[in-house]
Amino acid sequence: MSKFKKAILFMHRWLGFITGLVVFIVSITGCIFCFQDEIQDSIHNYRKVEVQNKPYLAPSVLKQTALKQHPGAGVNYIYYYGKDRPAAVITNHSTQGLQFVYINPYTGIITHTEDPQRNFFIIVEYIHLYLLLPAKIGALIVGISVIIFVLIMITGIVLWWPKRKSDRKRSFTIKWNGRWRRVNYDLHNVLGFYATSITIILAITGLSIAFDWMRDGIYATANLGKSYAAEKIIPKSDSLLKSAIINKPVIDQAFLVAQNKSPQAQMFLIYYDDAVAGTVGVTAYAKTLHYYNSDSYTFDKYTGKLLQFLPQTKKSPGMKMNEMNYDIHVGQILGLTGKIIAFLTSLICATLPITGFIIWWGKRKKSKKSKPRQVMHRKLEKQLAR
Repeated sequence: MSKFKKAILFMHRWLGFITGLVVFIVSITGCIFCFQDEIQDSIHNYRKVEVQNKPYLAPSVLKQTALKQHPGAGVNYIYYYGKDRPAAVITNHSTQGLQFVYINPYTGIITHTEDPQRNFFIIVEYIHLYLLLPAKIGALIVGISVIIFVLIMITGIVLWWPKRKSDRKRSFTIKWNGRWRRVNYDLHNVLGFYATSITIILAITGLSIAFDWMRDGIYATANLGKSYAAEKIIPKSDSLLKSAIINKPVIDQAFLVAQNKSPQAQMFLIYYDDAVAGTVGVTAYAKTLHYYNSDSYTFDKYTGKLLQFLPQTKKSPGMKMNEMNYDIHVGQILGLTGKIIAFLTSLICATLPITGFIIWWGKRKKSKKSKPRQVMHRKLEKQLAR
């Protein structure tokens, strides 16, 4: 083996030891999370409602309904998930913390209240993102481990890539009828090769969800360095107009405007900034539980004036790419096929630290056995030399 490949092997092996446990945890939780919407829909009745031929109740009505159950809480987010799904009001109380209050958007009846800290898939998501550590520390550990894992995948291909063309066909398949060590070796190398390209995509999208610098890098790269001033402006409400009189609550007015301007949207998010110069925002998503195609609205929270409107068709390539990150990361941008690909890739990534460790352990035991033989051969050579 050349000095270059020895250096690559050393890097591949020890970086794998350093990050193996984190990579396994992040990968296996990614597997579990891929189909979380489908699984929760199948086991929780409250995630569906009967469609009725009438408009949704106003956001202010849903807000007041939730606050009756959680007096003294704040409300900053309201979701309308779709015609056959409940709306959700997210309350935040000083003692109770966050609560998801699910409400029938046609009748105003509360169908379920959930503590997100007890939701299995939200716990899995937090393990995936932060390893259940404090957010900043956990995100840093996961981020560094993912970056290192990408380097491991690349160095693995360098080590494994067959020199001769005649060996390539054999190298791209798993020899299932071989001894278990050979099968383990093929599982590590062959599956690692096939998973590398998808793994890099999943890694980049995951890092962009966790880190601003990655989002900024994607934004700048996709826009080829071009600046889009409208996307950088953060609208603010005019606090001098806070005493203005309007006919209906601003969140209701904002929701109606978004419904009229984005009539094909299936899902809406309404968010309210409590700051003095804060605003009311509405995001209209083209498809329920998908986040890559949306129109964004920002309103003055005192007057209801539309301060900013960013339709999907006018957004820059960089902004569109960043908004696609979640859907790419979980595979749902390609529908069920994409989710299956993301699931299988994550599963393969979870196995790589295990199969890699088995390969290393087998070589270690083999080298220990060979040392006594080498000593015996040397003694025999000395005796014969006499």
